[in-house]
Amino acid sequence: MLCGAKGGNVKIGNTEMDYISFGRGEKNLVIIPGLSDGLKTVKGSAIALALMYKIFAKDYKVYVFSRKNQLKEGYSTRDMAKDLKIVMDKLGIKNTHILGISQGGMISQYLAIDYPEIVDKLIIGVSISRQNKTIQDVISSWIAMAENNDYKGLVIDSMEKTYSENKVKKYRPFYPIISKIGRPKSLTRFIIQGRACLNHNAYDELNKINSPTLVIGGDSDLVVGKNTSEEMAEKIASSKLIVYKGLGHGAFEEAKDFNQQVLNFLKG
Repeated sequence: MLCGAKGGNVKIGNTEMDYISFGRGEKNLVIIPGLSDGLKTVKGSAIALALMYKIFAKDYKVYVFSRKNQLKEGYSTRDMAKDLKIVMDKLGIKNTHILGISQGGMISQYLAIDYPEIVDKLIIGVSISRQNKTIQDVISSWIAMAENNDYKGLVIDSMEKTYSENKVKKYRPFYPIISKIGRPKSLTRFIIQGRACLNHNAYDELNKINSPTLVIGGDSDLVVGKNTSEEMAEKIASSKLIVYKGLGHGAFEEAKDFNQQVLNFLKG
């Protein structure tokens, strides 16, 4: 297996949490993916994720965690952080670096606020700390599509809003195929996670984050809106800000130096 990549799951309550791990470093790096986790957990994605984040494999033992498999109505981003902490404890993951992308960035904020003793360094990517009209409109429309079982519309709209025009135009000819791949049996899990995004508000508690923090965003984000990274960086004392010009919510994939910037910050 590439970099020792493997999958696993941990029992939590009456369900499980899927995760993958790879790398042989002595230090831990926990990665928390975004709302796409509501459509598919990381199960079966060990090789793909190890390739995506291979730059970290030499120096870190990397874990990528999904949310729990079974979610209840009203499940919040703070609840997600609490459950992730429980699973990390079960796996013996103590002091660690945290990289949260999109909704994963929301969860990472609460990990750093509620469990500061486990977070050495924090990276918040393409995320928000409080609500604005952009994210309310976008996520609400995605939830409506999911409630109407419109998986095709959901996939296409999420790609159109996530990626830059240069990238998305390459995908458009394949939309008929892409919108059929990976369709889950139910969209309920996505809906619950989407509602958690709509209720996330950690802004007034960001000053409790004491870990050195890197905030990364794009200046053309059509999902979480503009200036959300800037306002988080302003509230977090020990923070560094990177904003990619011309990129949006997909900056974590499109910016060629995104992972390198994260690595530089972790090793700096």
